[in-house]
Amino acid sequence: MELRVLHYFLTVAREENITKAANLLHMTQPTLSRQIRALEEELNVKLLERYSHYVRLTEDGLLLRRHAQDILDLAEKMKQEFIGSRTLAGDIRIGCGDTQNMAVLAAWMAEFHRQYPLITFRVQSKTADVVQEQIENGLVDIGLLMEPVDVMKYEVLRMPLLERWGILVRESSALAEKENIHPDDLLEVPLILPERISVQSHLKHWFGETYENLHQVATYNLLLNTVYMVRSGLGTAICYDFHQQMTPGLRFIPLKGIGAVGAVLAWKKQQALSKAARIFLGYCHTCKDNAQQTSE
Repeated sequence: MELRVLHYFLTVAREENITKAANLLHMTQPTLSRQIRALEEELNVKLLERYSHYVRLTEDGLLLRRHAQDILDLAEKMKQEFIGSRTLAGDIRIGCGDTQNMAVLAAWMAEFHRQYPLITFRVQSKTADVVQEQIENGLVDIGLLMEPVDVMKYEVLRMPLLERWGILVRESSALAEKENIHPDDLLEVPLILPERISVQSHLKHWFGETYENLHQVATYNLLLNTVYMVRSGLGTAICYDFHQQMTPGLRFIPLKGIGAVGAVLAWKKQQALSKAARIFLGYCHTCKDNAQQTSE
């Protein structure tokens, strides 16, 4: 199986039309059709349902699309690592979720790029669970993960900012008058909860017996979408404080008696990182050490 054929297949999958895909690939339609049929024969599966003016992926085609994109991403990552081994260039792939610590990491990235302008940062916004999976599969070099995280699996650099848990609520809500929130305050309230199982366990401990009687109307994985759900009146979100992104008409109120959580930069133990990623991580350590010395 050749990488170029996987690229052909992904183009057909995206365009849902072999003629359009062939034009984009600067090849003839019969040639592209032969390449796709040869791939089907090699895998001994049917990848496409063919109709008069379009094609659709079969279940096997959908499976191959997921794997093919991962394979091409890994191939490009390997290529960039070899480029970066000769000079400090190439890609550094970072997976991150919603956290104020992204502001700190972004500042480190900006200064690092000024020193090494041939570096490109490839940043993907995902939940911590997905980022961990990408680290395991080698699809990202580094993850910016909100706790709780099983740090025994990774090398980590602890980030400087802590996140407070609270609720995000419309200012017209009766809850908006409170200075902090107790579990009983949320018993009859439609709630939008984080989707991560580990975070739900953390919140379950805070709620105690009240947790079983909560009125859950939705879950979320990335916080920006939650703002729209709260603003629309769907419910009240339990989330951490992201005050620098707050929008008019909403208020954040902290939960009473629950500890703040941190975030870590994490990478796989004993992983053969690219030269660029290794030097960037060393630079992050230096930035954090310098900031701590300045504050002391």
